[in-house]
Amino acid sequence: MVNRRTFMKALAAGTAVLAATPRVSAQPQRIKAGVITNSEGAHLDAYLSALAETPEVESVVLADPSGEAVSRARKRLGEKLTATYDSCQALLDRERPVMTLVSLEAGLAPPAVEAALKAGCHVLAEKPACVRIEDFARLTALADEKQRHLMLALANRLNPEVREARRLIQEGKIGKIYGLEMHMIADQTRLTQPAYQASWYARKERAGGGHLIWLGIHWIDLAMFLTGSRITGVSGFCANVGGQPLDVEDSAALTFQFDNGTLGTLTSGYYLDQGYHSHIKIWGSRGWLQIGKHGGVPLTWYSRDEPKPHVHRIENLEGPSGYSPWVRACVRAAAGLDPPPLTTRESLRALETVFAAYRAAETGLRQTLK
Repeated sequence: MVNRRTFMKALAAGTAVLAATPRVSAQPQRIKAGVITNSEGAHLDAYLSALAETPEVESVVLADPSGEAVSRARKRLGEKLTATYDSCQALLDRERPVMTLVSLEAGLAPPAVEAALKAGCHVLAEKPACVRIEDFARLTALADEKQRHLMLALANRLNPEVREARRLIQEGKIGKIYGLEMHMIADQTRLTQPAYQASWYARKERAGGGHLIWLGIHWIDLAMFLTGSRITGVSGFCANVGGQPLDVEDSAALTFQFDNGTLGTLTSGYYLDQGYHSHIKIWGSRGWLQIGKHGGVPLTWYSRDEPKPHVHRIENLEGPSGYSPWVRACVRAAAGLDPPPLTTRESLRALETVFAAYRAAETGLRQTLK
């Protein structure tokens, strides 16, 4: 495992000074992608496989101070992997990728994201990419200044059931949104494992938080994505109910207010022995819908505006899900072929909501988001 001081030195190392502004050129149809990671980079195999499968990626260059990701990258990328570095600064100086994927522990991510943005890269970052909201807000301002996308890996947006639910809402099938209820529950078993307890996920100074910032954030983002409205108020509680030796929460219970008047709730926790339980249910003036990602019916909906109102149960929704379509969507945005699947400001808003929830839990006071 690379230590934090070694990584920060490697981040700063390089042979050239970064240009103040990105180079201007015609948008390519196929791009060079960079990967900045280390031995504890999350979801790395999934990201590498996704880059290998993405036709718009011409080549991939990798920076890993630990050296432990190189063999995995070669296995998954084959000839697409054209160079490896032990310094992310050297990679950025010499390679100038159009998009850089940053998969690092949250506490190490901001300097790498900043370096990539200053090098003129669009950035896809594994969430949460920070342990303080002030750091991500600063990166957001930099991305805006450089006119580059900064996209968190909130890949559930592209799941078929989510896309169909959003279409139904936008078409007015369930009318004005009144309220929503969500839960995202994973296994407590992982928290009992010594390897997990020693990892960055289990330490607030390295991860920023626990279940809420790692998994609950997906549902927070989907709540805003599906309803087309922003969360403006948060209250709630966070706790370590399982009693495992970690200093992050394994449980959160939150309430939200949205800018369109909608109210909502989220239960976010590690409770199970294995697998996931999750759903999102949204009620409106003309009907309702429910997304069941893990088990059950993927999408159920009802609209009283139909000639013969009845409950629709959609068992089979076509389309890919997971990291491959998300990485491809981000690559296409970086290449100028499509809009980003999630904007820089939407990435910031999801994190602002999570950190507001932590403040609410710590203070016992409702938090307002501007």
